Amino acid sequence: MTALRQPYSELSPTVYAGMVQASIALEKSSLERPLLEMLYLRVSQINGCAFCLEMHSKALRKSGVEQIKLDALAGWRVSNHFSEAERAALAWAEDLTHIAQTHAEDPVYEPLLAHFSAEQISDMTFAISMMNAFNRLAVSMRM
Repeated sequence: MTALRQPYSELSPTVYAGMVQASIALEKSSLERPLLEMLYLRVSQINGCAFCLEMHSKALRKSGVEQIKLDALAGWRVSNHFSEAERAALAWAEDLTHIAQTHAEDPVYEPLLAHFSAEQISDMTFAISMMNAFNRLAVSMRM
């Protein structure tokens, strides 16, 4: 384990507190908590954030998501454990996480419209963006 490079939450407490408050607000959104946690876990898989992988896997198991579904998350495209709504959300999460290459094109965005309200899509986009920000902090500072 590598030592923490900088205690970013202590060095930038106001900024960090704002991020935490945004995360708390997302927990109160109309998106189901297991879906949010699944998005957080998938983004963290892509970004290689070990701290977040443990935290979100644990939260999903605690909420009753079966281990077999967690095991299949990285291969959600070919797994039968995911609903169409979850597939749309996971595609959006992956697309936004790789936005420099993908550019959040319509073919990935449009399936969301069949399953989620405009507010839910907005909240989901914030959640994915926040998780990417938290991952980048944790990975770069060696949390």
